[in-house]
Amino acid sequence: MKGVTISTALLLTAGLMLTTPVYAAGSGGGSSSDNACNAGWVWDKAKRKCVRQSSEVDQESLYEAGRSLAHAGRYQEAIDVLKLASADDKRVLNYLGFATRKLGRVDDGLVYYQAALAIDPEYTLVREYMGEALLQKGDLAGALEQLAEIRRICNGRGCSEYAELSGQIADYINSKDS
Repeated sequence: MKGVTISTALLLTAGLMLTTPVYAAGSGGGSSSDNACNAGWVWDKAKRKCVRQSSEVDQESLYEAGRSLAHAGRYQEAIDVLKLASADDKRVLNYLGFATRKLGRVDDGLVYYQAALAIDPEYTLVREYMGEALLQKGDLAGALEQLAEIRRICNGRGCSEYAELSGQIADYINSKDS
């Protein structure tokens, strides 16, 4: 979508938003634990208690702990936990990208997102977060490409990732018009 003008992008985004149901954002594709642990500890689902962070903790517990930390704004802690998990898990790579991007290292975050997409090109949550990262870099056309891919993957039906990125794009465009 090279050469997309701001007004064309605004019209495209507005039109798509009008035809798409809005969902609450942030579901992230998994449940988060209500069991909060102190720094350096993670909730182990099997043991049903907080245990010291290590690669010995099961993959799902590491993912959920990292995801919860990232959503709580504890980005470096999230990265530390997620790096203990398997590097071939698209969800882990996605939240490594999210936490890294939120720490201001957008280009490094994009590397994680691209690795997650190499595992599963249909993963809409990573496409949403990648679109947000591209907006941070000022790449509206790239964000619109991610939005179009999410729409395609969702088969024209509304999905939360589409609604969220569409809103982020509208906010970005509005901020440029101000």
